[in-house]
Amino acid sequence: MFVGEYHRSRDNKGRVFIPAKFRENLIGGAYVSKGFDEQCLFLYPKENWKNLGEIISGGPITRIENQRFKRIFFSKASEAEIDQQGRIKIPQNLAEIAELEKEVVLVGVSERIEIWAKDKWEKYSSEAESKFYQDKSNFEKLGF
Repeated sequence: MFVGEYHRSRDNKGRVFIPAKFRENLIGGAYVSKGFDEQCLFLYPKENWKNLGEIISGGPITRIENQRFKRIFFSKASEAEIDQQGRIKIPQNLAEIAELEKEVVLVGVSERIEIWAKDKWEKYSSEAESKFYQDKSNFEKLGF
């Protein structure tokens, strides 16, 4: 399980140092893709990616929405290898989608890691936290 927030810098080759606690779960390989709802990237361990792929591919092939989603999601994905220094290279097309610059934030979100541009993460985090805690019924919706 991935938890925590880590601030990192992309080097001039587009590589990001992965925190040791995250690397432990990425030893068998990883995939990086465009995020679903926000302007960030998803980084999945190979096993979690396989499970996600099975879920996404489980829908009827005749449903046009399923086909559109699969085409877009998988075409924007790339295998990510961790080098000996513990870095992954983020493909340029994905870095552009997430508007990544030098400063990035890696966020543990249970089964995946999200990679955010620092300014976008700070804005999103502040707004989301404020909205969530303002409405106490959000806790009830989660079963608390």
